[in-house]
Amino acid sequence: MALEAYASRNPDTVHTDVLSEARQACYKARDAFYACLEKESNKAPTEIASVGLLYPSECKGSRAEFVKHCRASWVKHFDRQYCRNRRVQRLLDDKDSRRGPLTLPQPYTFKSPS
Repeated sequence: MALEAYASRNPDTVHTDVLSEARQACYKARDAFYACLEKESNKAPTEIASVGLLYPSECKGSRAEFVKHCRASWVKHFDRQYCRNRRVQRLLDDKDSRRGPLTLPQPYTFKSPS
């Protein structure tokens, strides 16, 4: 029903930002921005993007291109997705560093076997 109402309101409107060429330009700008984030990951983040994503000022140009070529809802979605993937990766990496022999606390209620 909502789709029918939307279609009846805008019968001749073509949303060019969802066409194949525009999507490809959006994906290319997105990939360039996130590649810049990975490349500049050792620098202190100074800029704030949507959903609290922080990035260094060296990536400001690629961020502007990303925002220019993509819908705002897509930018927000991709930022959330990137943050979620980074959080999961950080948890997985942290888990690897904690591997090793498992030591359990020794109970003090038992007497020594001597």
